[in-house]
This record gives sequence, structure tokens and C-alpha cells, in this order.
Amino acid sequence: MPATERAVELALAAAQAAADKKAEDIVLLDVADQLVITDAFVLASAPNERQVLSIVDAIEDALLQLPEKAKPVRREGERSGRWVLLDYIDIVVHVQHTEEREFYALDRLWKDCPQIEFVDRDLADAA
Repeated sequence: MPATERAVELALAAAQAAADKKAEDIVLLDVADQLVITDAFVLASAPNERQVLSIVDAIEDALLQLPEKAKPVRREGERSGRWVLLDYIDIVVHVQHTEEREFYALDRLWKDCPQIEFVDRDLADAA
């Protein structure tokens, strides 16, 4: 069974917030068929710790602005700013420093999962 509409809505909002803060390599994965604990992963990276934390803050703010506000039930990794995980139950957001993204390669680990299409609205408007 694919990710729920709510999970897709949250994932797309998180991805757009990350894109607005210049996150790199944003990928949305539908992991609903592989995991029972969440429906989607949002993966994003940044070249430095300050930007990782800025992206995390933007995602949290954006999901609180949704009509059905969403707050993470768990946050991990914020102190180091190298890999921050936000658990929203329906989705899990991973914002990683570029080096961690390459080393841990979550994209490859979950490569069998379908991607959720995301188009940065700023890039779409420019086209």
C-alpha cells in the first residue's frame, strides 16, 4: 500500500521548505511497503552544519503552518548539526551534512522504494 495522502502532503511541504533554504539533492521515498513505522522519508543535504540546522528549522516552521499542524514527535542529532532526524510518524525527515549523506547512502539503502515526485516550485515558476 503506498504512502497516505497525509504523508505525501507532509513530505512535499518538508521538501519545499528544504528547497527554499537551498538544500541539495532532495529525495522523497515512499517506504510504506517496507516499513510499518512510517510512510515516507525525506532526504536532504547541505554542505555545512549551519545550513543543516537552518533547513531543519524551516521544515519545522513549514509543517506547523499547514492547516493540520504537524510537530515532530522526536528530534535527533541537532547538537552536532551533521545529521538531524525529524520524526513526524507519517514521515521521517533526514537532513544530513553532504559528507554524511555520501557515507551513509540512505538513497542506496532504500533504492527499491518508489520515489515521490517533487518539483521545487521556484524552479517550476522560473521555467
